[in-house]
Amino acid sequence: MQNTQFITDRQIYEQVVLGAVPSAKRFLWLATSDLKDLYVAKGKRMVPFLQVLSGLVDAGVAIRLLHAKEPGPAFRKDFDRYPNLIDGMERILCPRVHFKSVIVDGTFAYSGSANLTGAGVGAKSSNRRNFESGFITTARDTVQAIMEQFDQVWMGAHCKACQRKQYCASYPELLAKMQAGS
Repeated sequence: MQNTQFITDRQIYEQVVLGAVPSAKRFLWLATSDLKDLYVAKGKRMVPFLQVLSGLVDAGVAIRLLHAKEPGPAFRKDFDRYPNLIDGMERILCPRVHFKSVIVDGTFAYSGSANLTGAGVGAKSSNRRNFESGFITTARDTVQAIMEQFDQVWMGAHCKACQRKQYCASYPELLAKMQAGS
């Protein structure tokens, strides 16, 4: 059954971060403008979201992270605790990325306003979190459209004409890839 559902606030945390993300078997694509230290419930404890991603890498899930700016120091400190993410998670920084999406195995997608932050998709209380909204879907055409947007940025389709290349840490790497024809 293909389904599209509008979700808000805590539903994003429950259905996307706790539900869909850990269920990834083949690949997980994450796009966000802002990226901060994010903690999530795992059993009775709160753990860094990076621990969840690390577990997925260990299970053979290919992870891509597309984000607009470098994360803060707390995220970087937690990142260093999971060395398998260095080679097991591909990252591209593109300062023009403002869309937020989560794609799981090409069969589930979230698209909406929530960044990968505690206030955006995290477990913060209703008095401390942002007001967010978006939708989740298993509708094949919609999942494909979200994947195409992600993939266009990932593959550098906009890089040649972009007027912010000087701010993009990934541009030299993407340019070399495009020139090599891969």
